[in-house]
Amino acid sequence: MMGPNAMFDPNSIFTALRLSVTLALVTVVIAVSIGIPLAWWLAYSRNWWRDVCSSIITLPLVLPPTVLGFYLLLALGPSGLGAVAAHITGRSTFAFSFAGLTIGSVIAALPYIVQSTQAAFETIGHKPIEIAYTLRTPPLRAFLSVALPLAAPGIIAGAVIAFAHTIGEFGLVLMIGGDIPGQTRLLSIMLFDSVETGDWASAHAIAGGMVAFAFMIILILRLTQKRLTPRT
Repeated sequence: MMGPNAMFDPNSIFTALRLSVTLALVTVVIAVSIGIPLAWWLAYSRNWWRDVCSSIITLPLVLPPTVLGFYLLLALGPSGLGAVAAHITGRSTFAFSFAGLTIGSVIAALPYIVQSTQAAFETIGHKPIEIAYTLRTPPLRAFLSVALPLAAPGIIAGAVIAFAHTIGEFGLVLMIGGDIPGQTRLLSIMLFDSVETGDWASAHAIAGGMVAFAFMIILILRLTQKRLTPRT
């Protein structure tokens, strides 16, 4: 434990920033890749268990992050199901690692992307795709050239929110990643450390930067949606 007069050096803050941004980018790429097909299926499927799947995907929005992190810690630990995948990659566990943080962050970010994208697909409706089919456009090409461009505002909104959420997440990443410098110590964890050790200068710098970042994300999101949403 650091003393009350301990100070974080700029290199430590930069490392935490780099880790946070890297985690957020990787999380968004994976979550978007999974979330778009899921959103498409949820938007148009009539299977009775669609609502069950939707509820499971949405669960991280309702659960306290520490609860989700606790069960993921058990799942990713040496005795959990994740140990099998960890052994394949030469690890004993995914817990307290960047890989574990990525898995947890994707699960936590997925609802934002799925809900936003699903709403966009439902707003589009069946008609544009049906028109593409009448022109003998293959299903995959119709999806890529018609559905995705029309749903772009919703997809971008979900991705931006998921990115910002991952940057600011604390409880989940603390539970499954711990506080390992250079590996799992993200900005939110470093902020907690700064307050705990009485390093108010670092705490103000990190917190102020995150507030500015959150404001810019909201502003960019609004401007992007306004630009991409067609005027009527």
